[in-house]
Amino acid sequence: MRTATIVVATDGTASSRAAIRWAAREAARRAATLRVTHVLDWQHGEARYDLDGGGFAAARQIAEGVARTGAALAREVVPELSTEIDILVGNPAARLLSQAGDADLLVLGSRGRGGFASLVLGSVSQRVAMHAGVPVVVVRGRGDVTDGPVAVGFDESEQSRHTLRTAFELAAARGAPLAVIRTYLPVLSLYMGVAVANVPTPEEDAAERLRLDEQLAPWRERFPAVQVEALLSHDSAAAVLSGVSHGAQLVVVGSRGHGALAGTLLGSTGLQLLHHADSPVYLDRQAA
Repeated sequence: MRTATIVVATDGTASSRAAIRWAAREAARRAATLRVTHVLDWQHGEARYDLDGGGFAAARQIAEGVARTGAALAREVVPELSTEIDILVGNPAARLLSQAGDADLLVLGSRGRGGFASLVLGSVSQRVAMHAGVPVVVVRGRGDVTDGPVAVGFDESEQSRHTLRTAFELAAARGAPLAVIRTYLPVLSLYMGVAVANVPTPEEDAAERLRLDEQLAPWRERFPAVQVEALLSHDSAAAVLSGVSHGAQLVVVGSRGHGALAGTLLGSTGLQLLHHADSPVYLDRQAA
């Protein structure tokens, strides 16, 4: 039987250490191997002046030290954890994306430096999150919190149904409650230009809640141990999920939103959460 593999990127920063701790706990839940990966961003300009190869050898030795330190940290969190290290050379985002092919999950910190060349959201983490073909977790905010609910946004798209299943599985594995958020615009606000806050819609809200409860019923039956709270809002999904993230241990979002660009797997809601969430963000991927 194939052993699952979780890849976690490290560059030795506080952000990547938080990612390693989160990834170690997730690997333990899945009985997976944790591959601690460091990308040595060795540029052509550096290589051309390294005539005897000594500079590269020294840089690689440092890179191995960073990865080994990360693996040791993971074993501090989960002593019996199966770990391995991997040193990659080249463009950080491109090399991490190349590693995603044989991984079950890719875990990143939200910002970094050094080996990831100013890895801040908007560069490497954002590019990998937007283009990876496997689920990605960006560990940000309160990354070490292990209580609180798992939160997920749910509409009626096929991707959203896949993401809802993923959220139920993640909540069940953690013994955590699940907050399911449905956002929608009332009819009056759509056709009359009335501000959402000024629209009293008790009947429309009741109908929407009944529909949501009906859609959740088979999942509640399939995961009876998961306590489910269904929440309705007229605000944007990104705003509501960002707010909920302050009390959640994980926010789950689908990989594609409406109007996503070709070749980009991350929708606007996911992108906003990567910038503003106060908990780790799980970017779900639906297999092709």
